[in-house]
Amino acid sequence: MTWIAKACKHLMPVLVVFAFLAIAGCEGTETREKVDDTVEELAGKKNLDRMDQMKKDIDKAQQQQLERFKKTEESAEEK
Repeated sequence: MTWIAKACKHLMPVLVVFAFLAIAGCEGTETREKVDDTVEELAGKKNLDRMDQMKKDIDKAQQQQLERFKKTEESAEEK
């Protein structure tokens, strides 16, 4: 089991080195964008961005529900 922990410690620097080499060797904007996209995916940045967007969407939906609830409550009080 300790070999797994040792391997994981060395995995991230290896990925960073490979990403650097891939980015340094790329020519053109399309290739560079694909490499950047892949590096972000491997680093987990895309997942964090997706989670942040989901949080914003949930907050927005909750705010809309609160506003609807207040409107229905106000209309019920008027009657």
